[in-house]
Amino acid sequence: MASNFKILAHINDKNLHIKLMGDFDGSSACELLDCIGKHHSKFSNIFIHTNCLKRLYPFGLDVFRGNIHELSKKNPKVRIIFTGENADRFSL
Repeated sequence: MASNFKILAHINDKNLHIKLMGDFDGSSACELLDCIGKHHSKFSNIFIHTNCLKRLYPFGLDVFRGNIHELSKKNPKVRIIFTGENADRFSL
């Protein structure tokens, strides 16, 4: 994981908000996937806020995109919504 990468999460109603901070690399992608995997069955929406990311490495984005579909299959009712200036780079 990038040494400066952090995930902050909070809950409101049936929504999980995940704030990503720092650099997003392959291990950061795995950490984010793990976080989503642990909690996705409990929420209607998962908002992933990307404004505080500094650098996004192509490999990290590829790892995330290549694995998020498996999690989505487990609970197709949950919506994953990306927000912030880097949201389009995560688009599924």
